[in-house]
Amino acid sequence: MREKRQEVQIDRKEFYRNLTRLALPIALQSLMLAAVAAGDALMLGKVAQDEMTAVSLATQIQFVQNMFLMAITGAGAILGAQYWGKGDRHTLEDVFNMMLRFSAIVSVAFFLACELMPGPLMHIFTHDGPLISIGSSYLRIAGWSYLLTGISQCYLTMMKVSDHVRPGALISSFAVLLNIGLNAVFIFGLLGAPRMQAAGAALATTISRVVELILCVGVSMGTSYIRPAWERFLKLHRQLGRDFAKQCLPLMGGSLCWGIGFTSYTAIMGHMGTDAAAANSVAAVVRDLICCMCNGIGSAAGIMVGNQLGAGELALGKAYGIKLKNISYVIGFLSMGMVLAVTPFILRMVLLTDQAREYLTGMMVIMAVYMIGRCVNTVTINGVLDGGGDTLFDMYSLVVCMWLIAIPLALAGAFVFHWSPMAVYACTCLDEVGKIPWVMLRFRKYKWVQNLTR
Repeated sequence: MREKRQEVQIDRKEFYRNLTRLALPIALQSLMLAAVAAGDALMLGKVAQDEMTAVSLATQIQFVQNMFLMAITGAGAILGAQYWGKGDRHTLEDVFNMMLRFSAIVSVAFFLACELMPGPLMHIFTHDGPLISIGSSYLRIAGWSYLLTGISQCYLTMMKVSDHVRPGALISSFAVLLNIGLNAVFIFGLLGAPRMQAAGAALATTISRVVELILCVGVSMGTSYIRPAWERFLKLHRQLGRDFAKQCLPLMGGSLCWGIGFTSYTAIMGHMGTDAAAANSVAAVVRDLICCMCNGIGSAAGIMVGNQLGAGELALGKAYGIKLKNISYVIGFLSMGMVLAVTPFILRMVLLTDQAREYLTGMMVIMAVYMIGRCVNTVTINGVLDGGGDTLFDMYSLVVCMWLIAIPLALAGAFVFHWSPMAVYACTCLDEVGKIPWVMLRFRKYKWVQNLTR
């Protein structure tokens, strides 16, 4: 089915200038965050396979926390982009307040879980005693960083939607580079520091999060930045609260479906042996690194479409969405090629057993096909549809494609039919590719073309 003829003519120069201005810093920010996991994997992979695998499993706790934070900051970004397009700074401050209140609750809950019950948390992902012990020591230290992550993410989100995307990206990038540097110091015991291995990676993460938050607060003191309105921080705005909840709850449902689903994939692979778990850990790092560009374009799509819709330019917002959806396919095929191109290099970089290396080779080939679906869905669903407030579809598609198809197949393959790790891994990649036709049908209904401001 072909798209309807666009009602307005896009200024291609302005479109690509805005896309580049927004997408590149956000992609860099995403790349820097993924580089931490890559640095952990490479450095700990040089120490021992168990250290690398345990930390990869332990960080799934923060991954789940990020699902809650993504929903909260995602709702703030959707409303923030439209109110920024409208020019309403006062309401933006109130949106900032809401993000901070909800993020603080989530951050405290995950901090307490990591400090009080790290062993049971690790037991979710593996029954291997040494892995549980190493992961528990990691969580007791890294848990302190979970207190700060939510606050800094609120600041970075507000910078992103209010034309300060570059300073936010620079702050994140600096914090990540600091994290990687401190990883080397504490993991290997450089510069006179103790050789802490996995615990050193946790300490490096915590220190970098402290620095990141300090920079966010300091930079946001500038006059052109949106800051929390502390004088009305506890004031409840019923209508704005309902608008926020209308965006946040579907996003939270979708984020939890996706996040817990991905954590379930990791847990399933973790129970298939240390070789399969190690190969999956490395594959996940590569996936996150290569997804950075589609993450940047997806976030930029939400802002660009939201700005136009909030300003009342519905026809232009629709035209932007169509063009961005088309771009997502190009990014998908480029990402597929990148996965295949870096596979030989990755196999030489990490210390793995021969069996784990064989598993990783197969996983990279499967992941190459998966990247097409991942890129298309990230830009179209999390960018264009969410930018117009059509947030329910993401949750529906995840429930059907991930929870009713991919996860049951992976569970049955791993524990009932005893398929090979390659076959089970293929099941975990099925959902993104399989739902592309459904996503395109939803897109062409154009329910996302709406102004959410009041």
